[in-house]
Amino acid sequence: MSPVALAFGVLEVTDSAAWLSAVITAALVPMVGALLLGGGIADRYRRDTVLCLTSLGAGLTQVGVALLLLTHQHPAFLLPLSALNGIFQGLTKPALRGIIANLTAGRGIQSASSLLASVRNATQIIGPTAAGLLTASVGGGWAIAVDAVSFLLAAACFARMSLPDLPPPRSESGSTMLGELREGWDYFSSQPWIWTVTLAFAVFNGFNMGVWQILGPVIAKGTIGAAGWGVVLSARGVGALLASAVMVKLTVRRPMGPALASMSLAAVPLILLGAGASTFWLAAAAFVAGVVAGFFTVVWETVHNTHIPERLLSRVGAHDEFWSFVSIPIGQLSTPFLAAAFGTTAVAVTGGGVAAVAMLVPLLVPLLRKIEINR
Repeated sequence: MSPVALAFGVLEVTDSAAWLSAVITAALVPMVGALLLGGGIADRYRRDTVLCLTSLGAGLTQVGVALLLLTHQHPAFLLPLSALNGIFQGLTKPALRGIIANLTAGRGIQSASSLLASVRNATQIIGPTAAGLLTASVGGGWAIAVDAVSFLLAAACFARMSLPDLPPPRSESGSTMLGELREGWDYFSSQPWIWTVTLAFAVFNGFNMGVWQILGPVIAKGTIGAAGWGVVLSARGVGALLASAVMVKLTVRRPMGPALASMSLAAVPLILLGAGASTFWLAAAAFVAGVVAGFFTVVWETVHNTHIPERLLSRVGAHDEFWSFVSIPIGQLSTPFLAAAFGTTAVAVTGGGVAAVAMLVPLLVPLLRKIEINR
């Protein structure tokens, strides 16, 4: 619910893409900055405890954001709360990447990843539509309030989870947090099949998130409206849900080639957005983007959990997310200025084209195409 509600809540007060960019970036930069630390924490302490505490913190910060939006305060007051929320999200992501291997093994890893993705994607269907309707009727503050409650409920669920065992003892070189972080970097940088995909997503995310999250609401406000934008985002969730549900049973022996090639289709909505497409065509393209993104997400998480040692999962996952996310603030901050200089159409269409090509480049690495998932 948060992307729709926050975007239109800020635009309602300021009618400014620059302020929207600032508020979103205020959360994103701390989130990216906290990822590497979060990887070290999640490999050092119980992941269920980490997730409980970070969900609680994120819920409380969203309560503050909701109050500011409901009282129509200036977006400048949102910046510190957005930053705190970003930190909690940055600490959460590595723990989520590693917790599946604590709970299952073997063929169950892909099934567990698919089931988790299915639930996550189901919320992406309901959330944006509900946020769009609430925002259009009573304002974005109420949608953010519901989002805050969801974080608090998540914290309660994690509090009831008990992992079977703590991670195995660390080596002498990884006895300190700094040593463990260095160990995670050494492994990540020595595996071309990981860092080539990470670099490709750095390019893809910089263009995709800059255009979709910043120009998307701005263009939608003057064309399909908040409700239409919510429908488009929900269509992407439907596609992702379908893909993740199918992946519970479907196994591709060598999945990375098909996963990366299909991900180029995820950039098509950017091109249609720039071309001023209707709600129907945007929703259709978003649905396809959701399918390919859902397929890739399950494949990538499964490959990680089966080819990386369990004690390194969160740290290596943190590097994967850090280096693939670090370009997003650059894209989001520069997009309003590029749009002002070259026009929204040129920026959206060009960004979509570059993002599509970026997904195809890692296919040039033979090792990546040979990675297998055991049936």
